[in-house]
Amino acid sequence: MDETTIGLIYPILKCWMKKGPQKRLPMLTGKRESQVLAGVLNWYTSQVHCRELAACNSEEVIGFFEWLFTVIYPSETVVVIMDNASFHRSYAVQAALSLFEDRVLVLWLPPYSPDLNPIERFWKHLKANACANYLYSSVAQLLENVRWVIDYHNQFDPDLHLSFSKDF
Repeated sequence: MDETTIGLIYPILKCWMKKGPQKRLPMLTGKRESQVLAGVLNWYTSQVHCRELAACNSEEVIGFFEWLFTVIYPSETVVVIMDNASFHRSYAVQAALSLFEDRVLVLWLPPYSPDLNPIERFWKHLKANACANYLYSSVAQLLENVRWVIDYHNQFDPDLHLSFSKDF
C-alpha cells in the first residue's frame, strides 16, 4: 500500500526535437492542482486497486483501508506492505487496522526502502502512461486518463499491463 500525487506538471519523458533549444510546454500559472491517490497491488493477480484521497493523513488512510477490507477484500486474508510514513504509524491507523487483525497482516518496510514496495513500480508505470507527454487542461481530465490506464492494466492487456516477476 502506498500513496502518490499526480498533478498538472507536465513531464516530458520522450520527444523528438530539433537540435538546439529544448522543447517546452506551457505551464499553468497560479495554484498547481494535484490529486493524491492511494493504492495496493495484488501480488497474485497483478491487479491494482486505487482510490482518490483528499490528503495524505491518517483519516484518509483509514477510509482507504475500510474500503479495501470491506468492499474489495471483504472476507479474504490480506497481507499489506507499508512504508513508515508517519500517518501510517499513527495510533488512529493502528487502531483501525486492529479491527481487521484476524485477517490482515501488516508488513513494515525498512526505513528508506521504497524499491521494496511493488506498488511503487506501478506508480512509475502509471505516471509514464497517463501523465507524461500530455498537456491536460484540468485535474479532472488527468484523472479520467489515470482511471482509464488503471482499468486497462486490470484487464490484463499485454500492451499496458505491468507484471512483476516473482523470481528474484
